[in-house]
Amino acid sequence: MATNGNGAKEEKILILATESCAYPGADSVGQAHSTYPANIYILRVRAPVLFPEQFYIDCFKKGISGIIVMSCGEECPYDGAYKALAKRLDRVYKIMRAQELDIRRLRLTAICTVCNRAFLNEVNQMNDLVQELGPPV
Repeated sequence: MATNGNGAKEEKILILATESCAYPGADSVGQAHSTYPANIYILRVRAPVLFPEQFYIDCFKKGISGIIVMSCGEECPYDGAYKALAKRLDRVYKIMRAQELDIRRLRLTAICTVCNRAFLNEVNQMNDLVQELGPPV
């Protein structure tokens, strides 16, 4: 776990950010000199639909407290990928329920290349949630 400036532990949040939309959106946050919590880890991905269901469960088992899948939404350059991703995450939610993991720990959102406010909003909401919930296991 990361610690904040006061020495308190912060829960880790993983962001899967699509390279064509969400990652540039996250980059725009830095270009605007905005800040977000230090416990955020951004992974630039081509298409989050490529990650199997077990990937998310394994992340929670390994200490990730929240995951935000930031995609291009319906604007995805890969035909049908967004709908397939939504279906995959529905299956992950079922697994999470079966393992008594709070499904709010996993969120799918669409972030555009210049959506720095939306990016910050998603990050801050998830951060507040995981600080409230604590570790997933």
